Amino acid sequence: MRERSLDALIAGVAARQQGAFTWGQARRLGATAGVREVRVEQGRWVRVHRAAGPAPYAPRMRILVTGGAGFIGSHLSEALLERGDQVVVLDNLSTGSRDNLQGASKHDGFEFVSGSVLDAVLLDDLTAECDQVVHLAAAVGVQLIVSEPLRSLRTNVLGAVNVFEAAHRYRRPVLVASTSEIYGKNSGLLHERSDRVLGPPSVARWAYSTSKAVDEILSFAYWRERHVPTVVARFFNTVGPRQTGAYGMVVPRLVAQALLGRPLTVYGDGSQTRCFCHVSDVVRAVVGLLDRPEAAGEPYNVGSNEEVSILELAHRIAARTGSASSIEFVPYEEVYGDQYEDMLRRAPDTTKLRNLLGWEPSHDLDSIIDATVDWAHTVGPERLLQA
Repeated sequence: MRERSLDALIAGVAARQQGAFTWGQARRLGATAGVREVRVEQGRWVRVHRAAGPAPYAPRMRILVTGGAGFIGSHLSEALLERGDQVVVLDNLSTGSRDNLQGASKHDGFEFVSGSVLDAVLLDDLTAECDQVVHLAAAVGVQLIVSEPLRSLRTNVLGAVNVFEAAHRYRRPVLVASTSEIYGKNSGLLHERSDRVLGPPSVARWAYSTSKAVDEILSFAYWRERHVPTVVARFFNTVGPRQTGAYGMVVPRLVAQALLGRPLTVYGDGSQTRCFCHVSDVVRAVVGLLDRPEAAGEPYNVGSNEEVSILELAHRIAARTGSASSIEFVPYEEVYGDQYEDMLRRAPDTTKLRNLLGWEPSHDLDSIIDATVDWAHTVGPERLLQA
């Protein structure tokens, strides 16, 4: 782990100089052979040399990941650390877990901060110390959204405002995680300029969609009006290790039910179709977008093009786990009351992302199911049903 005293000094002075240096630029002032530390004397950066020894650790970038203890955030944090970046994770652990950060915490360049994006002062301090921000923190999951729509709105909208304000203050690029939910009930092949089709505001189901749409609108406004480099990544049904079914995620829930010999619960008649993308493919897309300045000001769909009905998904999970579990159809009303509406199809057009990055998913649905099964065997299938 890093020594906070030196880093805090560098970050504090950089902030006082009104963003003249980012944290990474200041840190790299000392990243030459024989330099022991960097400090400020009478307002000037100075290098303090030592007689001999290897150069200190010099990160590529220092990146703040909000919601970094969550499913996607923890995988992203590890990927960034493994390529040489430093990562600061800000998370209040409301839906994330410290267990998700076991791999990240083994790296010297990792730091965890317990806190919320609703804490504007804390977020300001952390943004001042970093070169880039990845904003993943959000109230997510159908079950949580339907039961606590106010929490979803406050966390997602006010949190995004705090992120953008801090990024504007210190001129930091921001990647914002969005969702296919912003398309609402539009059931065509969805490209980035597809229309939003929503149900009535009285149905809590649409609170999350609306809050993330506001996040995107803010992102584009800060880019156009205040020249903050922002990019939006719209995720379509990301799946993989560390995801639980506690908040309505279907793959881990069905895998856990199959392994436990319980009925596989399919909501509605199961004819609704989705495309599932492995978290490692999603992370690869996010890292690519972080490295491409020309992506600023644009949204990008991130997802697989392998479409499957939920009923077929249940059958495939039963087959790949060797489960004899039956399939049980459950009306939406029994799960969500009258506050839920579903869409028949949710499939992304990822042409824009492919053209920019040459990106393609490397995992098909069967390998995604297998990875989730392996994870369930590692932690116990009951874990996949827990918050």
